Amino acid sequence: MAEPILTCSSIWKLFGPKPRSFMDRHGGAPGLAVILEEGYIPAVRDASLEVNAGEILVIMGLSGSGKSTLLRCLARLIEPTAGAIVFEGQDLLKATNRELTQLRRHKMGMVFQHFALLPHRTVLQNVAFPLEVQGIDRRTREARAHEMIELVGLEGRERYYPRELSGGQQQRVGIARSLAVGPELWFLDEPFSALDPLIRREMQNEFLRLQNMLQKTILFITHDFDEAIRLADRIIIMKDGIIEQAGTATELIENPETDYVREFTKDVARDRLLTVATAVRPAAAGETTQGEVSADSTLADVAPQVIEAERPVAVVDERGETIGVVDRFRLVDAMYSDRS
Repeated sequence: MAEPILTCSSIWKLFGPKPRSFMDRHGGAPGLAVILEEGYIPAVRDASLEVNAGEILVIMGLSGSGKSTLLRCLARLIEPTAGAIVFEGQDLLKATNRELTQLRRHKMGMVFQHFALLPHRTVLQNVAFPLEVQGIDRRTREARAHEMIELVGLEGRERYYPRELSGGQQQRVGIARSLAVGPELWFLDEPFSALDPLIRREMQNEFLRLQNMLQKTILFITHDFDEAIRLADRIIIMKDGIIEQAGTATELIENPETDYVREFTKDVARDRLLTVATAVRPAAAGETTQGEVSADSTLADVAPQVIEAERPVAVVDERGETIGVVDRFRLVDAMYSDRS
């Protein structure tokens, strides 16, 4: 299993007068009632997580859940009230401004909902800008920018200005700009939420293509569970500043730990998320099969084959070895039964 590249423990972010002294007065773990009673706004409360190298960790929740505030704390864009953050063995809360600047210039990339492109600069100049800030010579930085522009599918638009691009194209420029520095850790805060549905889907596909090529370590913020399912290796669900549960999409849907997570996930199309592995059963003695399906296939993908088969269908793993069978009754149960 990959090692964590970023860890945080007991992160708090309270807005109000002298929040750190308030935390000290209450033993570092004040309850919600006393927080509100003394006039503080609890944006993040006692949040702990690990981000493994090469994974996409999606943090999600409704507006006001604290997801974007937590991301900004992890990137030190805002100061946590309490807690610990370690990136590649370095305590970020003890890092100087100079050290943080160097980390952001060389090891961290950031993409936000609003594209924040420089309107007076061309696509090429926008993408090369972070390298210019690093002091890299023009020829080298423009060569790198050309590579990133080609990577995100904007070759031929190097001399366009942001106003001459569509929303999706502008977001591609933002992605190319953040990739230009070769970040080891990539923060994306609802990068596609301002886009029209069709463009958003296109950008999700592009994002997955890039991740398949680059294998970045990514924290991705969204409020859209369908988007989280498409993109995430693991998902964290937040509510009122607290991490309610973390796990794979299947774990969250099959085994919700709180009423909120159960409610949050209840309308998810289970057949397009759950795999055949969730419906497999051992073959009975002397039972014959008709055809085979992969354990990694979604229930939706295999439904026609399994339902039309007169006998159970064999289920095979990635090595092609049979691990059990699935029949129409198990399939329907997995797709529609409430297992919470």
